[in-house]
Amino acid sequence: MRESSAVAIAEKLKGRFGEGTYSRRARVILEHRRIAFRQGHWIVVLSGFVEPVLYLLSFGYGVGKLVGKIQVTPGHWVTYAQFIAPALLATSAMNGAIYDSTWNIFFRLKYDGTYKAMLATSLGPLDVALGEIGWALLRGLIYAVGFTAIVFPLGIMKGWYGLLAIPAAVVIAFGFASIGMLYTTFAKSIAQMDWVNVIMLPLFLFSGSLYPLSIYPQWLRVIIEALPLWHGIQIVRSLSLGIIQWSLLWHFAYFVAMIAIGLTLTTRRLRVLFMR
Repeated sequence: MRESSAVAIAEKLKGRFGEGTYSRRARVILEHRRIAFRQGHWIVVLSGFVEPVLYLLSFGYGVGKLVGKIQVTPGHWVTYAQFIAPALLATSAMNGAIYDSTWNIFFRLKYDGTYKAMLATSLGPLDVALGEIGWALLRGLIYAVGFTAIVFPLGIMKGWYGLLAIPAAVVIAFGFASIGMLYTTFAKSIAQMDWVNVIMLPLFLFSGSLYPLSIYPQWLRVIIEALPLWHGIQIVRSLSLGIIQWSLLWHFAYFVAMIAIGLTLTTRRLRVLFMR
């Protein structure tokens, strides 16, 4: 029955655009991840949600007492908790997306043969990429909804604009998941995967998450403003504080480029790895 179904799907897709690359069945990958989630992976997701909340409580209300208010735009001052909360949300979306699209995928690529088995069916490499990245987006959405549900009643987000930070976090997760999965397709050893953790820590510390860029020298500001997490934090912070400016379009365009590059090159890499 399964063999005949696979043949029927292949015949249906024959001659269509994307034949051999995309079968429009990425939902199968999502279903596979959902089953794994129910079997115990939810604990990992829960730990990723708790971490930014602890940072907010310790830094926002602890260090915040010493820092006082911070100027985010001319004439616009906020508490330290309001300053770092959007950054923690953006960082949480990045972390969830990166871990799902790097370490988890690395072991499926190198050790358990999951993708090789999947691509032996009617599934194409773009189905795999979209399915895996889609699961990372769901994880980012869970983090964003949970974190927002905590900070919104505390008055940290200003007005209903703050709720737009939820879809913004999903866009951030999409960008990082696309690039994270691309890097994983090139990684050949666990030692190379360790670079993921090495890179993520300075991204968090030096992307305007805990301090305004004004404290850095000019040469370092230029580097920070080129980092993807800085763009993500600017999006979430602006929406959370109700600061709607045209510059938001530039920040979103940055992530659109990340998504396009990541999806395109990841699909090519999966084809090279498994469809020779």
